[in-house]
Amino acid sequence: MSLGGSGQRVVITGLGAITPIGNTAAEFWRNAVSGVSGAGRITLFDASGYGTQIAGEVRGFDPEKHMDRKDAKRLTRFLQFAVVAADMAIEDACLQFESEDRDRIGVLIGSGIGGLDILTDQLRRLFSGGPDKVSPFLVPFMIPDMASGFVSIRHGLKGPNTCVVTACSTGANAIGDAAQIICRGEADVMLAGGCEAPITEIGVAGFASARAVTTRNDDPTRASRPFDAERDGFLIAEGAGVLVLESLEHALSRQARIHAELVGYAMSADAFHITQPDPDADGARRSMSLALKSANLQPADIDYINAHGTSTPYNDRLETKAIHRVFGEHAHKLAVSSTKSMIGHTLGAAGAIESIACIKAIETGTIPPTINYENPDPECDLDYVPNAAREAPIRTAMKNSFGFGGHNATLIFARYDG
Repeated sequence: MSLGGSGQRVVITGLGAITPIGNTAAEFWRNAVSGVSGAGRITLFDASGYGTQIAGEVRGFDPEKHMDRKDAKRLTRFLQFAVVAADMAIEDACLQFESEDRDRIGVLIGSGIGGLDILTDQLRRLFSGGPDKVSPFLVPFMIPDMASGFVSIRHGLKGPNTCVVTACSTGANAIGDAAQIICRGEADVMLAGGCEAPITEIGVAGFASARAVTTRNDDPTRASRPFDAERDGFLIAEGAGVLVLESLEHALSRQARIHAELVGYAMSADAFHITQPDPDADGARRSMSLALKSANLQPADIDYINAHGTSTPYNDRLETKAIHRVFGEHAHKLAVSSTKSMIGHTLGAAGAIESIACIKAIETGTIPPTINYENPDPECDLDYVPNAAREAPIRTAMKNSFGFGGHNATLIFARYDG
């Protein structure tokens, strides 16, 4: 199979992750299949006066263990996550840049929001001390594209260097767009994914004002409950996921270990509302259907869907509806789970981190659960792999990501059999 019929096959050879349940891809996966929750009280700022006081924070993360002190102190949190996740993915892929043509290696790492932490801090300085107190690093370390820029500079990668910003679809779009760059012959290797650090005063207040986030402050680990009848909003979270994508030809030429193959990618627009999904679920339906067409697969070929599954009333119900519309009778034979039940919603990083979950599910034959699934919603009637991981052979896995603005993106991963 080849992505979009281009004849060029794209494989994944490296994985890197920073998440609320693990600061490596291996630790993230181990805790995901164990059903561990990363939710807790917010410690990054004093949230005592906020309606939402819980989040999925990355804990035990020390940037100075991964970069020099100067970079660790000046880089904003979302950039730290991106740099470290990229380094981990490069190491996992055993890429030796000294023996590679760096003009043929690119970076496409997106962020839905960028450097909210530095923006918040510099606004304080502006209002308390005037414009001369604002740091010259504000703009370059706030803008989302600097994740790709800094990784490119750090490793001297001179191929395509760009950024995707499509809200909560960012990570999935980044991976799919990077794969298309390879398919067009513009690069042999791409570092692709998403990063986010939204747990700031303004970030939490903004999502709370939009009534998008959970207020289950007294029970953080049970707050994120996708598809459950008592869900009340998503758990805001932070982290990063970066994948190394390569043309199959390039991966084979260097005898790389191949985790999985990316065989399908598509995107669509709801063209309906700035935050609410299309009530007919048509945008999500078209994204999944087009991804199947891209992969030259039939609905019955999909074994597992890692859902967008945000734990919001509208999203979970309408994603379920879209799955029914695409898969028909096969919908009830599918395993569908939401990793966000454990890590929360990492916004622009979600599609990348959750793609790693798809890839590991294929590699290990284990489906991560949807935890906190206790009260079935009659309008959410699929097999959500409730509360405990499941052993099952997975040949193909679909990843859905849907974002504010009506952005929809779907990826399909498959086992690589040579």
